[in-house]
Amino acid sequence: MSTSFHINVENTTLTVRLDNPEQHNILSPTTMKDLREALEKQKENSDLRVAILTGTGKSFCAGADLGELGRYNFDENPLEMLTDMVEKLPFPTICALNGGVYGGGADLAMSCDFRIGVTGMSCFIPPARIGIHYPPTGLTRAVARLGLGPAKRFFLACEKMSAEELKAIGFLDYLVDLSDLDERTSQLVESISALAPLSLRGMKETLNDIARGELDMGKARAAQKTCLQSNDFIEGRQALAEKRTANFTGT
Repeated sequence: MSTSFHINVENTTLTVRLDNPEQHNILSPTTMKDLREALEKQKENSDLRVAILTGTGKSFCAGADLGELGRYNFDENPLEMLTDMVEKLPFPTICALNGGVYGGGADLAMSCDFRIGVTGMSCFIPPARIGIHYPPTGLTRAVARLGLGPAKRFFLACEKMSAEELKAIGFLDYLVDLSDLDERTSQLVESISALAPLSLRGMKETLNDIARGELDMGKARAAQKTCLQSNDFIEGRQALAEKRTANFTGT
């Protein structure tokens, strides 16, 4: 197992921390494989309600290790496999960007459901500067998250964007001072954790399917039906009638 990241589960929250600050949390093929396999083990944990992805040091993630490109099998690109895994985690995910994010690190951030950035950070995606083609799933995700115009600014103009620009184009959902990052992340975790897990899991999958142009109406309707037949729907209605906070169990 790679020592470049740490995973912790506390109550209903999964926290993943990239921990190679000397190299700006760069992702080697081994790190990407190990992280994907570790997340695969957590995927079916029905107790989890939210995940946090963050980093140690001045940067969130400098992307894939370009010095290792010769070891990549592009039919099974480790970056694509990792970001697809993160996007498909059934519970909501929050990327707490502790600093700058570059290259494939931006795709890792966009594979999460929410992104909280810090003032002073920046983002730069350099494939056209070094003569490579960004993974197509990452390009698809960027267009789905940001729109075609901002995606072209990143990939065709190679613009380095400030925290304020990242907020303006929708890359960041929230922007705070570094000193407030942990608190804002905790607030969002608390807010999400109080909601109905079956509702969140079903709607996350449906929303992502819509964004990819892959909406399966039958699957979405089945998720609707599951929620309507759940104990949580009974609890939610009772809580609303009694003017109290619902206690959802995910059943």
